[in-house]
Amino acid sequence: MRLRVEFTTEPFDLDEAPAHALVARQVIEAAELDAVDVGPFGNTAEGDGDAVLTAVDALLRRTLEAGATRISLQVNVVGEGAE
Repeated sequence: MRLRVEFTTEPFDLDEAPAHALVARQVIEAAELDAVDVGPFGNTAEGDGDAVLTAVDALLRRTLEAGATRISLQVNVVGEGAE
């Protein structure tokens, strides 16, 4: 199964990226995912289901440790195989 994750971390800081946002970027860019789009107000990535779920676990744990007070995420099934 192929999944897409969309997420944001808070609190926001428009002047400087907070530590939790930098950690989120590191986690997603280091994961074995494709179609990664990291931006200031939202982030998306797609990949094999197991890879996305592993990345989401690391994302939640590491961003909370780095000071995130809220993480909003959505996971969608976008296909049946990792093409």
